[in-house]
Amino acid sequence: MSLVLGIDTGGTNTDAVIIDRQKRSLLAKAKALTTREDLSLGISHCLEQMDGFSYGDIEFIALSTTLATNAIVEGRGCEVGLLMLGYEPSSCLPVREMCLLPGGHNIHGQERQAFDEQAVRAELLAMQGKVDAIAISSYLSIRNPEHELRASELATEVLGLPSVCAHQLTRSLGMEERTVTAVLNARLIPIISRLIASVKQALKERNLEVPIMIVKGDGSLMGEEQARNKPIETILSGPAASIIGAGFLTGEKDAIVFDMGGTTSDVAVLKDGVPRINQEGARVGGWLTRVEAADIYTYGLGGDSYLQMDMNGVLQIGPQRVWPISLFCSRYPHLLEELSSITIPRSILLLFAQVVDCFVLLNKDESVLLDEKEAQVIELLGEAPHSIFYLAQKLGNQVYTLNLDRLVNAGLIGRIALTPTDILHVSGKYTQWDRKGAQLASALLADRFGIDVETLCLMVEAKMVEKLSLAVWQSLVLHEGRDFVLEENELFTYLCAKQLQSEEETSLHFSLRPALPVIGIGAPVSAWLPQMAEKLCTRLVIPEHTEVANAVGAAAGRVTEIVKILISPGAHTNGFVLHSRWERKPFERLEQAVAYGMQEAEKRARQLVLESGAKRAQVTIKHKDIYAKTEQGENDVYIESRIEAIGSEESEWTV
Repeated sequence: MSLVLGIDTGGTNTDAVIIDRQKRSLLAKAKALTTREDLSLGISHCLEQMDGFSYGDIEFIALSTTLATNAIVEGRGCEVGLLMLGYEPSSCLPVREMCLLPGGHNIHGQERQAFDEQAVRAELLAMQGKVDAIAISSYLSIRNPEHELRASELATEVLGLPSVCAHQLTRSLGMEERTVTAVLNARLIPIISRLIASVKQALKERNLEVPIMIVKGDGSLMGEEQARNKPIETILSGPAASIIGAGFLTGEKDAIVFDMGGTTSDVAVLKDGVPRINQEGARVGGWLTRVEAADIYTYGLGGDSYLQMDMNGVLQIGPQRVWPISLFCSRYPHLLEELSSITIPRSILLLFAQVVDCFVLLNKDESVLLDEKEAQVIELLGEAPHSIFYLAQKLGNQVYTLNLDRLVNAGLIGRIALTPTDILHVSGKYTQWDRKGAQLASALLADRFGIDVETLCLMVEAKMVEKLSLAVWQSLVLHEGRDFVLEENELFTYLCAKQLQSEEETSLHFSLRPALPVIGIGAPVSAWLPQMAEKLCTRLVIPEHTEVANAVGAAAGRVTEIVKILISPGAHTNGFVLHSRWERKPFERLEQAVAYGMQEAEKRARQLVLESGAKRAQVTIKHKDIYAKTEQGENDVYIESRIEAIGSEESEWTV
């Protein structure tokens, strides 16, 4: 039997399944809350539910996760120091500690500026104690990586910190996008390392020692070591797994896959059973990367999105994810008493929180420097979760001046607040946790709006349907190659508002209908997507086991590795130069360069597949010479040669 244990660790829930890949059948499934303070607990809770199943036939474990995606969307991760060699960025980058240094190469891989070792050492020493990892990006390092590699050696020597070189993550042009990719990769290293360690701990408790695979953003699998070094490749891992899982569970070949989790909603278009790969790179949390991933559109909207009244008195949903208040009231009944005692005039604005906000201690990280007040907050929350009003009272603060955002962003404490999940508790559509807590919190927020609870629930439901519909429309527009933002178009928002209104509310009817059915994936979809599908006049498919579709997709994935090599004319058309991730090598004749490149690409692709845990590897090689026609009609001019080796796991099954 070829059994695979699939695990999906999301922002809210951890899911697990055991599938027989040859028979395409699901044998067991489980779901538990993701315990962000210790991920192994949530994984263990899942495995406990399947303890009656024999693990002896498990071939390997496949892991998908939204942790990397959520961390980027929420701005979390370790502090990164960036060394930029030979280039000054023209836009902001996701990093605070950055220095500009000489270096870099030209298009032929020749040095533009000399590498200044003393300057690099000095800048690294200046970052000591301020950063946890180093990202290095040198001008045109994809044509010659020597400056990045030397800077990486110095980072290890001077600081002893992990370092990330941009050329090792992508072979694409685009200096700033390559730099963003390197910075985000460095930021994610501890997050993915903790996840892998948590899985290993949960498996150790059951004496289960099998290889661990992780789902990449294109839906394929990679090995544990590669995931530790290149965690950026796990962005959109969860959504990519959901696409594979949607096809596995429904058999639909052409559809819109809508994966709704606790933190984000992810939309992709399935065509002929596979998602389109975004060659330009995935965009997450507003940052364009150079990571080739499934063409997935991510929105900060989920079952646990933060319900807020903004400074203009308007309801906002997300993009931040918080803990549902109904969940924590079921665990800590004293929060009900704290919520019941909250009284504050509507005229007093809360600048840094919502009236119902509570906080829980997640992690005591001694490396984070705290001021006196922050240390007191950590001490108070060490006893139990508390409301912001309780904390303000104990600290002697006015509640509207207490700002705990830094502790939340550092991952030390978590925010507990009103969410769409709580609204479902109030309406009785979902009652897993404490309904009274959801009702108390809803009453408090409704009072801030000057409305009753029933009206607040209707307002949240309407806003959710609006945002879900907009996500579908926007995704289809982007899928067709148009990059305009629908929310910024006044006419579009007006017409779509007409479509979402009832006939009694409008004298103008408008309809914009998707040409594909929607497959709903994820635990919240049964509660929210039927209303959306009705408004969009489209068919909705919610398959059996939809609540664990990401784990199914993880288990159904395959190991795939792609190695790319570029050959270009030498400087002054003198010979040819081969550019790869590991070397720059000159040749006198093109056929020599091509033969060598194809041999190396095949060897490297096969090696990567086997290192990722596959038992057998197969490799296909593509080679293309690019020529340009001249205006005079003479011989075509040679531009470059592209070699691509696609290594994959040999298997008797297909998704």
